[in-house]
Amino acid sequence: MASSMFVKVTCLAMICLVLGIPLANAAPSCPEVQQTLAPCVPYVTHPGPPISPPPPCCNAVKTLNGQSKTTQDRRDVCGCLKSMMGGIPGLNLPAIASLPKDCGVDIGYIISPNMDCNKYISHHQPSFSISYVHYYA
Repeated sequence: MASSMFVKVTCLAMICLVLGIPLANAAPSCPEVQQTLAPCVPYVTHPGPPISPPPPCCNAVKTLNGQSKTTQDRRDVCGCLKSMMGGIPGLNLPAIASLPKDCGVDIGYIISPNMDCNKYISHHQPSFSISYVHYYA
């Protein structure tokens, strides 16, 4: 009886793991992008002289960048950003354009209302090279 229950619990756990994997790797939805970037709204609507983005905003930018792993993920997030800009009054476009750089993140494009998200093809990946030095006696 106990081993039968163990098998059922193990099968249920495996099903949960298998079903959860695609969800964990999926790009965030537009409502998730909006919620994640909510700490950035005061920064991108600040009308006065330039200010630094607050740490929660930069953390949000870094989180969103980390969640956007594939080309399609990044295109989807780009589309969300573009649609969000139409719904936020009083945007400071230079602040929006510089936000990723100001947070130390390279997203590979400049955020603007007229960006073409379909042209955003790949993410800048760090290039690693290995140098071999041969010493001859």
